[in-house]
Amino acid sequence: MPELPEVETVRRGLQPVMEGSKILKAEARRKDLRFPFQKDFTARLDGQVVTGLGRRAKYLMADLASGDVLLMHLGMSGSFRIQKLETAHAPGQFHHPRGKDTAHDHVVFHMSSGADIVFNDPRRFGYMKVIARHAIEEEPLLRGLGPEPLGNEFDAALLAAACAGKKTTLKAALLDQRVVAGLGNIYVCEALYRAHLSPRRQASTLANRKSEPTELARRLVDAIHAVLNEAIRAGGSSLRDHRQANGDLGYFQHAFKVYDREGEPCGCGGVVRRFTQNGRSTFWCPKCQK
Repeated sequence: MPELPEVETVRRGLQPVMEGSKILKAEARRKDLRFPFQKDFTARLDGQVVTGLGRRAKYLMADLASGDVLLMHLGMSGSFRIQKLETAHAPGQFHHPRGKDTAHDHVVFHMSSGADIVFNDPRRFGYMKVIARHAIEEEPLLRGLGPEPLGNEFDAALLAAACAGKKTTLKAALLDQRVVAGLGNIYVCEALYRAHLSPRRQASTLANRKSEPTELARRLVDAIHAVLNEAIRAGGSSLRDHRQANGDLGYFQHAFKVYDREGEPCGCGGVVRRFTQNGRSTFWCPKCQK
């Protein structure tokens, strides 16, 4: 599933053709994706200007002039494709391999910017919903999300306080969207490696007896910031499904230190290992991640 860097990369790709532009017409070509579309889904979008395009955790959020917000999630295989109207029928233009089968083009936004924004989702685990801005804090899909890891409020003190007394592993705590929003398996593995912390370590060790941050918490927050910013600059990680909105691959996967590198050498002289943790593959170096 796309994680924060992939979603942020998509947001930045869509922003020039979506933000400040009017949705001339919205098409929902089926009744549902992961969840059924609202009965008034397209009616609440038609004719609306997108005043801003933001992100919350792994969600894209388009603010509309009406006061509504279009909430979008990529799911497992969802991707957006930008088609310029003047080139939409040219073979290969603005298509990428995951999106060539137009049978999976489920939602299309025809924009006044001159672009068609196509949402393609073969597995249909993505979803979209229109929410009133004043009710956004009560939205079940967003309620309870933790702080943004790249936000100003996320620091060692906040992470330590969230983990104080937790009887769970460090990796499980970081994957908990209530502790920090937007992190997934790839970037948790990579951040723990950079911080030289074992994924098996108890989360509570990030705080002292007064729930204040230890040096471990400071190292981990710095590592999270570094790996996310580097991944965003690289356009995310293209594994099975992710591509940027213009069809380009992300290339952060070439910078992985441990993820998907089982049996390969680590720079410390150790060997990257894999084990199953909470139903997911964890990649780490037992020699330098104590």
